[in-house]
Amino acid sequence: MRQTELHQGQPVLRAGAAPENARGAMILVHGRGATAEDILTLASEFEQPDFTYLAPQAAGYQWYPNRFIMPVATNEPYLSSALQVVGDLITNLEKAGIPRQKIILAGFSQGACLALEYAARNPQHYGGVIGFSGGLIGDVLQEYTGSLEGTPVFLGCSDVDFHIPKERVIESAAVFRNLGAAVTERLYPNMGHTVNEDEINAAKRIMAGVH
Repeated sequence: MRQTELHQGQPVLRAGAAPENARGAMILVHGRGATAEDILTLASEFEQPDFTYLAPQAAGYQWYPNRFIMPVATNEPYLSSALQVVGDLITNLEKAGIPRQKIILAGFSQGACLALEYAARNPQHYGGVIGFSGGLIGDVLQEYTGSLEGTPVFLGCSDVDFHIPKERVIESAAVFRNLGAAVTERLYPNMGHTVNEDEINAAKRIMAGVH
């Protein structure tokens, strides 16, 4: 990625209810090499038409250039730019009348890592945080402080995922517990790099808890 390929100003796709009529909101963050269109197909799987869904597009189809378990500095300035995209979407939703406790952050693979990292760095009471095949970012996890105030957090991943070491999923779950989240952590035997039905159902349960 070149310096010019930061993420500000990229398209944001929308689906579901209009914000002023929505029961809650979900920010869906796509993985490396994918698109906002790809991740937005999950909205129909969740069967929650009274949610508003936002899916930002990464410049160059990736949020940061190197693996998420590399030193954080090797993924800058793209990581900070990507985190700002998530923060700006939250701010816009709040301005539209959807408070943070009704906003769910969700993503797949690289997008899951980004959603999880944002929540850990900016702990508050969210509607939920969902990481499909992801973990916190960095070769060594930083010291995260603050409280997620009981936010439901779901981490689901294959136990043999080439991209996401299961040890990082376990470490990430521990961090979120220390931050006061209500964590559900599931490692699926021999699953591919995908989202399964059990994970979709877990997301539905989190969404059902948003009022």
